[in-house]
Amino acid sequence: MPLISIIAPVYKCADSIDELYARLTKTLPQISHDYEIIFVNDGSPDDAWEIISLLAKNDKKVKGINFSRNFGQHNAITAGLELAKGDWLIIMDCDLQDQPEEIIKMHNKCMEGYDYVAAIRKDRKDNFVKVWFSKTFYFILGYLTGVRQENRVGNFGIYHRKVIAAVLSMKDYVRYFPSMVKWVGFNYTCVEVEHSQRKTGKTSYSFYKLLKLALNVILSFSDKPLKLTVKFGFFLSLLSFIYALYIIVRVVLFGSVVLGWSSLIVTLTFFFGIIIFLIGLLGLYVGKIFEKVKDRPRYIISEKLNYD
Repeated sequence: MPLISIIAPVYKCADSIDELYARLTKTLPQISHDYEIIFVNDGSPDDAWEIISLLAKNDKKVKGINFSRNFGQHNAITAGLELAKGDWLIIMDCDLQDQPEEIIKMHNKCMEGYDYVAAIRKDRKDNFVKVWFSKTFYFILGYLTGVRQENRVGNFGIYHRKVIAAVLSMKDYVRYFPSMVKWVGFNYTCVEVEHSQRKTGKTSYSFYKLLKLALNVILSFSDKPLKLTVKFGFFLSLLSFIYALYIIVRVVLFGSVVLGWSSLIVTLTFFFGIIIFLIGLLGLYVGKIFEKVKDRPRYIISEKLNYD
């Protein structure tokens, strides 16, 4: 039977870990009795690590990874993937919005010959702001990268080892799993799954964090914003040329005309704003290069459980 690896990043969801473990241990034997459950504690401020430690002590199939601080969900996913040994790897959130029982449906679909199957949340149980932001973000990301993105698809899915090996070979400093797995290709499909309400606590993704993540992902996965600035600059130059022709014709037909100060100030302010914006955009890309050149580790592990 194949070795199944479950990777679940943990942050502010200590109250759901025990139930997640119980439901996984009930579901996974229907696929294979050879499995491992990897909990990656991403610097969670609650008692998540104590709960994980207790589970790992009582069940050797439970493995724990404890970060030295919070490094982010997608770095936690990367750590779990790098230490997982499974033939098939399953990524899911720890807050029980991804239901363990849906793993069987995705696994059965994979057995039809797919390299990975991603879960489509049929009816997302997130708040309106998060759903709207997700739709907008994926629309913009799809436009900038040229790869269509589905806003109802998250991290939840089952992936063959070769797909994960390809994802891990990507040396991107900014990790965003849904876009990375879409980029590597392979034969994949999606299945609709039930999405649950978060039972305890609230999401750690505030609007500011979502906006920061979206900006990082867009800058890391696409250089199209820079290309758009070139087009925008050409468009402004064309407008300036047309306006210059208009002034020449007006002077020839009506003589010299003194232009108003208001229009001059508005024009200068507009162009200075555009210049500052473009310099700032270029600075963001330079900042990403700086982060990459430093070559710092994406995460630091302070403790591991049930790893030989």
